[in-house]
Amino acid sequence: MTDPRAFWTIAPGRGAILPVPSHSSRPDEVWVRTVATGVSRGTEALVFAGRVPPSQYQAMQAPLMEGEFPFPVKYGYSAVGRTDDGNRVFVLHPHQDRFVAPASMCIRIPEAVPTNRAVLAANMETALNILWDAGPLPGERMVVIGAGVVGLLAASLLARIPGARVTVVDIDRNRETVARLLGCNFALPEHAPREQDLAVHASGSEAGLRLALVCAGFEARIVEASWFGDVAPALPLGEAFHSRRLRLIASQVGAVATAMRGRRSHSERLAIALELLADTRYDALLEGPTRFEDMPGAMPQILAPGGLCHVITYGAE
Repeated sequence: MTDPRAFWTIAPGRGAILPVPSHSSRPDEVWVRTVATGVSRGTEALVFAGRVPPSQYQAMQAPLMEGEFPFPVKYGYSAVGRTDDGNRVFVLHPHQDRFVAPASMCIRIPEAVPTNRAVLAANMETALNILWDAGPLPGERMVVIGAGVVGLLAASLLARIPGARVTVVDIDRNRETVARLLGCNFALPEHAPREQDLAVHASGSEAGLRLALVCAGFEARIVEASWFGDVAPALPLGEAFHSRRLRLIASQVGAVATAMRGRRSHSERLAIALELLADTRYDALLEGPTRFEDMPGAMPQILAPGGLCHVITYGAE
C-alpha cells in the first residue's frame, strides 16, 4: 500500500499534496480512510497566508497537525472517514487521505447525520462552546454579528431557546436567506438592533466588534468568538462601555467553557455537536465539493472571503 498523502501549506498562499511516511498503529490507535474533510475558512485562511503570530504558535496547534508554523505545516481539523471495521467517524485531523489516530479521538457519527454535513462538527463544537460561555436565557434579545459558519451555527442554537429573539447581522445581504432558514432575523450593520441582552461577535473584523459594543444594552454580555491573528483591533472602551457595565467575554474552543468544564470532556462536547447536526437545514452551510487532488490549486479561491464551509472529497464512501 502506498504512503498516505496530505495537504501541506508550504509558503504564503501555496499548498502541495505530499506523501506522509506510513507507520504501524499502536493498540490504542486505528486506521481511518478519509471520505471528506471540511475547510474551516477563518482559521485556515490565517494559516494559509502565514498570519499566525509567533506568540500564538502553541495555542494554534491543531490536535494532530504536523510541521511548524509558519511553514511547512499540515493543518486542519474536520475529517470524516471510516475505520477498518466500517464505522463512520469524525476526527480532528488535517486534510489527508488515510491516517492513524487515537481511538479516543474517533467520534462515531450518528446515522441521522450524512457524511458531508458531518464535516461541520468542529465548527458546531465551537458554536456549542460559545453558548456555554454566553449563558443565554429564555426571552433574551440576542444579536450575532458575522454570518460565517460559526456565527450562523451559534445563531441557530440560540434560536432554539424559548422566547429568544435572535438577529444575525452581516454586510452580505445574501446571508439573509440562510439566517431566516435557521430561525433568525437578519439585518445589515446599519440596521442592527440596539439594547440587546447578549451579543456574539463572529465577524473577525474590528468594525464588527465595535458594532457589538453599540448593540449591547445595559449590563449586556458580549462574547468575542473571533480570532484576529496578528491584527490588533482598537475599541472605544472609553465611551459607553463602563457606564453600561458591559461584560466582554472571550470564547475559544481549545478549553471547555467554564460552565461545563469538569462536566463534559472534549470528546463528549464533540459528540454533542455531531448530534446537533441531525438537521437538514445545516446543508445550506456547505459548499463545493472539491476533490482532494485539486486542493493546491483551489485553496486560494476556497479561502476567499464570503464563503461558508467548503467540502473536500476523497473518492467513494
